[in-house]
Amino acid sequence: MSPFRTLLDKTDERIGDGIEHVLRTHHVRRLRQLGWGDVLTTGTEDRFGGRGPVREGNELKVLVDGEEALPTIQEAIRNARSHVHIANWHASPDFRLTREPDAPTLRDLLAVTAQRGVDVRLLLWAGPPMPAFQPTRGLVKAQQKKFTENTGVRCVLDARERTMHCHHEKLVIVDDEVAFVGGLDFTALEGDRHDSSEHPPNRPIGWHDLMTRLRGPVVADVAGHFAHRWSEVAGEDLPEPPQQAKAGDTRVQFLRTVPDKTYGFAPKGEFTILDAYLRALRSARRLVYLENQFLWSPEIAELLIDKLCDPPDDRFRMVLLLPRKPSNGADTTRGQLGRLLDADDGKNRLVATTVSTHDGDESAPVYVHAKLGIVDDEWMTIGSANLNEHSLFNDTEVNVATDDRALIRATRQRLWSEHLRTPAAELDGDPTDIVDGLWRPIAEEQAALDRRGEPRTHRLTLLPGVSRRAGRLQGPLRGLLVDG
Repeated sequence: MSPFRTLLDKTDERIGDGIEHVLRTHHVRRLRQLGWGDVLTTGTEDRFGGRGPVREGNELKVLVDGEEALPTIQEAIRNARSHVHIANWHASPDFRLTREPDAPTLRDLLAVTAQRGVDVRLLLWAGPPMPAFQPTRGLVKAQQKKFTENTGVRCVLDARERTMHCHHEKLVIVDDEVAFVGGLDFTALEGDRHDSSEHPPNRPIGWHDLMTRLRGPVVADVAGHFAHRWSEVAGEDLPEPPQQAKAGDTRVQFLRTVPDKTYGFAPKGEFTILDAYLRALRSARRLVYLENQFLWSPEIAELLIDKLCDPPDDRFRMVLLLPRKPSNGADTTRGQLGRLLDADDGKNRLVATTVSTHDGDESAPVYVHAKLGIVDDEWMTIGSANLNEHSLFNDTEVNVATDDRALIRATRQRLWSEHLRTPAAELDGDPTDIVDGLWRPIAEEQAALDRRGEPRTHRLTLLPGVSRRAGRLQGPLRGLLVDG
């Protein structure tokens, strides 16, 4: 590398560090003023501490990829007796929840449901004030008309977002008895939401995502959140959701981001997703496994760096699964990953990876849209929140978390089976051994094939660009101007 390039990188790094310090200081001040300052300082005594309600006696089913999640949601809507409530970043009227030739569009599915006397309410983000990116306000208004015209469906657009932010949660509630929380949007914008765990090559863009299906007392928390937003935006008060009977043995914590000064029901906001992530990551002893669309929150990155610099155990490992090229924020993610790699300092505790649709000459990327965190097989969260300042401070988001160890371990093994292309039964050993014996060797071998210009033989590979501090300045600068 030339001396000029080295100097440029060092300057970029130092300015980025300085701006990030300003950004983190701003976040500390903001949270303290709102009464949420303890989120950034509380220890690890109880991963389910903090302010998110914890409910006993639930059933939580993890739905992996759209091919499993979307038909399950469609079936629940078809069986609705009282009401269907949907909140989403964006939904397209012509979107179909299955690939069956006779599958109804989302508009027709909701219209038929409404015609049966079921109340159908659809709460969507209104789109950005300026048409800088999709979905534009013009598109959203046109699609609102398609959802409501001659259907009996109520569709309301929420424009109460903070500047340059959005309503990002993805919720479906049916009869206040079952709820779905996760990352899937009901649209084909940017990629194929119907993708399967096989990620076959005949898809426009492969898409890896997660949803949860919830039954039991926690459903009232999800339903109550929707009711509060609906009441303020639509001007219609909904009945208090009833408390559901015990449906299983899983504890579930309801988590959300609600930015301050946005809604009357939370004038000082709510930041329980940030609280939960920080508590869990602080407590990590052996394993941190993250699937996410972005990784450029300075609060999260600093904590991960601390873990790598001072690992709690010799066998501590950190596995990241991210998209090869995020829809935005790519350089900001790479900048933080460069810092993580520096903190690892050749100790091989960190593996940053991505996946492709299939093997061989025509390999193409899978877009990792899932928002999953697993710590030590003892804590897991799934929802709509990315690990950036949008999701942790400024967008509306909903996640759920659990400490059901059997469920968490089974979920991790299933996901690792998908990504490693290895039967789940063979992944029942110590996670550290699997990271060292499969994750790293496979990802490094495939990255070496890429560098030599040879066809890859596996879907997993190292994330490109992690070996340098790419765009260190961009993340903090963007955070200060946009996410602050």
